Amino acid sequence: MVKIVKQPIIRTPPEIAADDERLVRQCLDGDQDAWNKLVDRYKGLIYSVPVKYRFSPEDTADIFQSVCVELFTHLSALKKIQSLRSWLVTVALHKCLHWQKQRRRQIEFDTLDTFTAKAMAVAPDVLSEVRREQAVRDAMERLPPRCAELIRMLFFEQPPLPYDEVAKRLGLAVGSIGFIRSRCLRKLETILRELDL
Repeated sequence: MVKIVKQPIIRTPPEIAADDERLVRQCLDGDQDAWNKLVDRYKGLIYSVPVKYRFSPEDTADIFQSVCVELFTHLSALKKIQSLRSWLVTVALHKCLHWQKQRRRQIEFDTLDTFTAKAMAVAPDVLSEVRREQAVRDAMERLPPRCAELIRMLFFEQPPLPYDEVAKRLGLAVGSIGFIRSRCLRKLETILRELDL
């Protein structure tokens, strides 16, 4: 039988934990903008779990929606907001397993072939990847806006934008993009070190 690791530890930087607590309070007071900000902050974390298990884009989107519904439903019951990330990962992992089980309803989960069971097992390297990816998202929030936008355009856009397009959008000279990129990556590296990564 596949065992799920309980509450994987995903450390939250103190300033983000404080902001999470503020957002949760505002959500509980009915603030739609606070809810949107909270979901926007953690959508990458939530999406990363089903993506790691190679669910289709449609199933990944459904799992994401299901986790968000769970968050909305249980928001007032969350006792430790600083554990929100770990809670979200745990819920996403359970949703993935439930989704897999639902898709194979005619077969008992315990009798799945070893390959399938291993593929769905929560391996430490998957949790480690999820943690690192969330740390990068946290670090990106702490970058100056222009650096964050430049890094998003060069490394997160698919396909990556060419330098001339990046320069045009940011109002920079094409020749300065490489230098600014290096400086922004050094800032990102410094922030990641501060986060112990």
